[in-house]
Amino acid sequence: MAFHTQQSLSGFIASEEQQSVTESGDTRFYVRVGQPHFRREDAGGFTELDPSFHDLVAYRATAERALTRFAKGDSFVAEGYVRTFQVERDGEAVQREEFVAKKIGHDLARTNYEVDRARRPGAVADRDAPSPDHLSHGAGSARAGSALGM
Repeated sequence: MAFHTQQSLSGFIASEEQQSVTESGDTRFYVRVGQPHFRREDAGGFTELDPSFHDLVAYRATAERALTRFAKGDSFVAEGYVRTFQVERDGEAVQREEFVAKKIGHDLARTNYEVDRARRPGAVADRDAPSPDHLSHGAGSARAGSALGM
């Protein structure tokens, strides 16, 4: 089976989040996001350039989770697509773009956090998790683990 891929966007939350409701009653999350840019120098280093700024939106459950979990300055990684549309400015049609995030999370390369796995449906508490000696890997696996100091 082939991989399912989508566009991605990474950067930082550059504005306070805005919550609204669509005509169909869905929650909408909107923020301005920044993307850092760098130029590779001939000597091998990098020069930081000014960031570019873009619109990011999310809808429904993704929007509700984003509203409670993100704040200005947070680094993120999002999966989704770019939506192009027209708006009227001063009587003239102007082309705009926004990234529609279907999934969004904090960028683990730039964010310190802890994962709370206890809230997942069907999660096994640590005390109930089998020890390595109880896992079945064939005959003698418990003895082999003991011999290796496990």
